[in-house]
Amino acid sequence: MESGSESNKPEQTAPRTGASRGTGASRREVLAGGAAAAIAAMTFPQILSAQAKGANDRIRVASIGVGGKGGSDVDHCKENGGDVVGLCDVDEKTLTNKAKNFPNAKTFRDWRKMLDEIGKNVDAVTVSTPDHMHGLAASTALSMGKHVYCQKPLTQTVYEARMLRQLAKDKKVATQMGNQGSAGDGLRRAVEVIQAGLIGDVHELHVWSNRPIWPQGINRPEGSDPVPKTLDWDLWLGPAPERPYKEGVYHTFAWRGWYDFGTGALGDMACHTVNMPFRALKMGFPNVIECEETSQLFNETFPKTSRIRYEFPEREGMKPLKFWWYDGNPQDKTQPPLRPSDEITRDIMEMVKEQGQGQNRRRQGGAAAQKNQEPQLPGSGCLLIGDKGKVFSPDDYGASFYVKLNDDKKYVNGNDHEAAKQVPKTIARAPKPEAEGDVRQKAEWFAMMKNPSTPAYSNFDIAAYLTEIILLGAIALRVGVKNRMEWDGPKMRSTNVEEAAKFVRRQNRKGWEGPTVVS
Repeated sequence: MESGSESNKPEQTAPRTGASRGTGASRREVLAGGAAAAIAAMTFPQILSAQAKGANDRIRVASIGVGGKGGSDVDHCKENGGDVVGLCDVDEKTLTNKAKNFPNAKTFRDWRKMLDEIGKNVDAVTVSTPDHMHGLAASTALSMGKHVYCQKPLTQTVYEARMLRQLAKDKKVATQMGNQGSAGDGLRRAVEVIQAGLIGDVHELHVWSNRPIWPQGINRPEGSDPVPKTLDWDLWLGPAPERPYKEGVYHTFAWRGWYDFGTGALGDMACHTVNMPFRALKMGFPNVIECEETSQLFNETFPKTSRIRYEFPEREGMKPLKFWWYDGNPQDKTQPPLRPSDEITRDIMEMVKEQGQGQNRRRQGGAAAQKNQEPQLPGSGCLLIGDKGKVFSPDDYGASFYVKLNDDKKYVNGNDHEAAKQVPKTIARAPKPEAEGDVRQKAEWFAMMKNPSTPAYSNFDIAAYLTEIILLGAIALRVGVKNRMEWDGPKMRSTNVEEAAKFVRRQNRKGWEGPTVVS
């Protein structure tokens, strides 16, 4: 599918806003009529006029998936003044437990039925299901004119990400992806510092994760087990191909490592850890993606560790960039994780060692630090290397960052570095600074629903772009190690690896086709 007017970058500074209560058509009408508009051009966001809800209006929320992260998503909507009117989960036990806290909400096992029956009384929808259901549930809600908060990764496929981006634009609704670090002051400050040019032209980016912390790098087990009475297995599978239920293998948390249901470590964590550099470096579409190395490959699950390289061309005056992603669990004794070289991380290790010695001295009342205690590279991290210095963030969410200019002897906290202090504040901060990240990010979504001039920082125009880029790494992994994949971003296709096409868009199971998007 061609997108004629697209350039090679996302808009990073003025996310599209909009809010509309619109009752919209029912899901059945959407599916029958093919109401989703064609993705003809991925235009940049702009402030759109739309009918906003008044500050005192109660926003009516229906939640799809209410266990685990979905459970807290429902609670946070209530904390932000939402009126929870619908709850849906394929597991009756999970649904019943959550419904105890929301006695006025109607309960459903099938979200399609929920949107059919109470859709006209719903303003906003949260989607907190396994990855394979995100795109379908969110696109259906968007097509009905509902505001949507969807957990990360926004979608399981590149095509779905493109579709959600366009649907959100067409429907002029408030959207937000659940990468809660976006709401933190630390991430936004790091973006300001980097875009101010403090470390110069950034030519290398290294990001690593301690995931997976779930089973992957395995084969499908043989046989089947009885489906628990509380679980509707067919609804859980949704658009994915049929397969027998196996206890503890997929439901509840073990699905992330399976190609049919999850997106592996890359899809799970890069929406967090790559979020800050994606914005700061205006990364846009890569033109090359290659899986450089992995552990053993399996037919149905992601490997235990991998290293993937992206190459980005010049964009908005920024120099070409190479980005390496590394995943793997350091606690897995069977497979050492792939990580940046010792040369790249040497000064990070020196900082970690110094911090550890300081902690030891404090614990020992000023005594000498313990000897022979080897420092460990943080389990996750993000390192930007520029021609004037480096920025390092040692956590998944970009909450804190450290700066080391070329003349500096060591890393200094970004809030304390004298040169960083001179960089002006240019990005608005999220509301509710006293709240923790998840609540604060939803407060920003609620603010966008009530006031179109208040953009959500991780709205789908930005979040779908980030997700699409991340999922290209999963495609590179699927087409094979050392298979250099040249990529045409606007057209969503590889120009040299034909096999990549079958991983761009999933063929949904019959009955789960979703809104029609004309190509």
